[in-house]
Order: sequence, then structure tokens, then C-alpha cells
Amino acid sequence: MGEHLCSDPQEGVIQYDLEYADAHHIDCPHFAELNGWRSYFYRLGLIGQDPRRYGGMGFGNVSHRTDNNAFVISGTQTGHLPLLCREHYVLVEDSDINRNYLRARGPLHPSSEALTHAALYQSSPDIHCVLHVHSPLLWQRAAALQLATTPPRVPYGTPAMARAVAEQVRAAGGQEGILAMLGHEDGVLCYAADVERAGTLLLETVVDAHRLDEHYYTHHA
Repeated sequence: MGEHLCSDPQEGVIQYDLEYADAHHIDCPHFAELNGWRSYFYRLGLIGQDPRRYGGMGFGNVSHRTDNNAFVISGTQTGHLPLLCREHYVLVEDSDINRNYLRARGPLHPSSEALTHAALYQSSPDIHCVLHVHSPLLWQRAAALQLATTPPRVPYGTPAMARAVAEQVRAAGGQEGILAMLGHEDGVLCYAADVERAGTLLLETVVDAHRLDEHYYTHHA
């Protein structure tokens, strides 16, 4: 049965129409690799939950393509957990961005950013992994790092955000990249052909951002 989950736009609040089937176990391809990178980003503070940030709501999620445009994604409000199990992932079987609709199956509801992940997978068959993290460092230096961005007026977790993300991915060629969602405080998306490349690309960009800071302070001290 369809379920409408919608509320005020803060992190961790689902805003799409969800048709959901409860299931204790789903097949989660590449679970060990995906979850390993997710745990690493948790330790770096790029995924998590902090009472001082975003009203105390959890932030960040990871996903991996299964068949066609279906994908497995970490469940809603799992950001506070240092280590996820298979029971913390859900399968998004179908999605329609224009209808703001998802059909999913699993132990938990999908993350609040699942519609945006769907847009990425629909944008290019070469994308097999999406990482959504929160990094003030990358978000604030998006222009200096020459990252793609979505417009500041486009709010998170909406069809408008999904369409804006898809537009940026297609403009960049569709295989891999990083973009900052300027209408979603500190929100950054990294996508690539596999988990290893997505994780590596994100880390390389964090290092580049730190080097920018070092260069700035060295020359303005």
C-alpha cells in the first residue's frame, strides 16, 4: 500500500511518496565494500549524527545499483550508527522523479535522499555507486574546487533537486564526478562506476580542499 511521508524540509525527513513492503532480508550486492567505505566516512565525520548540526538529525547515506535503475541504499536515520548491517539497507525497486514516487522493499524505509540517488542512476548506466556526505569543507569551497553545483534555491529531497542533479551529471558526461547541492547545507554527492572509485574520488577531493586551505593561509599569514 502506498505511504505518503512528507514534512518540513530538514535532514532525515522523507518527502517522497513511498510504496513500501516490509522485508526482513534483501539481497545487497557489494555489501562488504559499500559498508566498509560507509564506516570509513562515518569515522571522518562525513556521515553521522551530531546534536550541534542540522537540528540533531542524521546525515549522509550510500547506495549501489542492482539491476537496471534499481538500487540498494542505507535506510533512513541510520547516520548515528558507526557500523551498519544488512538489515540497515533497503532495495528501491522503482522510482518516478516527476511523480515524486518510490517503490521499496526492506527492513527500513529508504533514506530521505533516495529520490536524488534514483536520478543519478537514471542519468547514466555507467553510474553504479552514489555517496552522499556532508562536508562543510567541500561545500564551501565548491567554486574553488570547480565542483558542479545545484542552484541554492533548489531544496533537498525534492523532484526539483533530483532533476537539477541529473542535469549536472549529464552535462559532466555521466560517468563520475562530485557535486555540491547548494540548497542542502553541506550536502555533497559523489558518483562513479564502482564503490572503490567513488570512495577514492571523494577522498582525493577532500585532500585537494585541504591543500587549498593550506595555500591560502600560507600566503595570507
